[in-house]
Amino acid sequence: MSDREDGPQHPGDACAGARLHIVTGKGGTGKTTIAAALARALAADGGRVLLVEVEGRQGVATLLDSPPLPYEEREMLSAPGGGRVFVLAADAEAALLEYLEMFYGMRRAGQALTRLGAVDFATTIAPGLRDVLLTGKATEAVRRRHGGRRRPSDAPPTAPFHYDAVVMDAPPTGRISQFLNVNSEVAGLARVGPIRNHADKVMEVIRSDRTRVHFVTLLEEMPAQETRDGIAEISALELRTGMVLVNMVRPPFLGDAALNAAADGGLDLDELAAGLKEAQVEQPRELAESLAGEVRGHALRVRLERRVRSDLEELGRPLVELPLLTGGVDSAALDELTRQLVQQGVRR
Repeated sequence: MSDREDGPQHPGDACAGARLHIVTGKGGTGKTTIAAALARALAADGGRVLLVEVEGRQGVATLLDSPPLPYEEREMLSAPGGGRVFVLAADAEAALLEYLEMFYGMRRAGQALTRLGAVDFATTIAPGLRDVLLTGKATEAVRRRHGGRRRPSDAPPTAPFHYDAVVMDAPPTGRISQFLNVNSEVAGLARVGPIRNHADKVMEVIRSDRTRVHFVTLLEEMPAQETRDGIAEISALELRTGMVLVNMVRPPFLGDAALNAAADGGLDLDELAAGLKEAQVEQPRELAESLAGEVRGHALRVRLERRVRSDLEELGRPLVELPLLTGGVDSAALDELTRQLVQQGVRR
């Protein structure tokens, strides 16, 4: 695959049918907030979606103004039309204990390893093992069917899936390709055996046509460049890119003619000062010069944002724009972001 994919250009087409949605983005782009809003949008109209956080930052708990979340799938959000969103703060140590119990009945042995510090030691010297455990938890939830809570293979293959979709709040763009390429990460750890088999199952889901990697960015040069680089790396791994979610978009305050004039330094200071004087504003000339500087800065920012947007459009992926919400992120802001996603065609 090239970094420009000739895939669907509509957000709905990019999401429809996918069961694992991996959300990444440069730090500061609002990745966790967008992942939560995406989970709610995908759960709209009666869906059941799991939101998995894998970085250990408890970002979802902070977003929801909740105490730190335990290692359990807990219903925490509703969605339009009666949907339900469950949240899991994944943890490598807890995931290993669950894995040992689920497949080998070795929970006590795992607890002993934890007391000895063996789990921390192993995941420190072999970071790929941590990534396999974390991605493995998300992909297990993707494969799980009703009646197969202990392990996916327990349920009949014809049973409905436990979740309609799983959304992973994944690591930042700079680490996403390494995080998702678990086969490569475990190559030096195990070429055969249970760890390798586990990694193969994880990779089978990640490489599936039911998985999408979505990128959160801003209309700024550095996040946009990281998005371009990240999409190129994901494509090189033959994984499927979904949407480019442009967050914190601000509308221009002036029309194109005024913006171009301001950006090119063509504002008439005399006319502006005269208008301020007529309005009986004190020191109209000084204020006119200050306002002209502010307007020019705004116009240059709008010009840059339009160029960045054009570059992002060249990636050939569906572009979803989400507004800058003043006043911080609260339940009302999350509602608005969810509404925007649904309105722009995001669906499961």
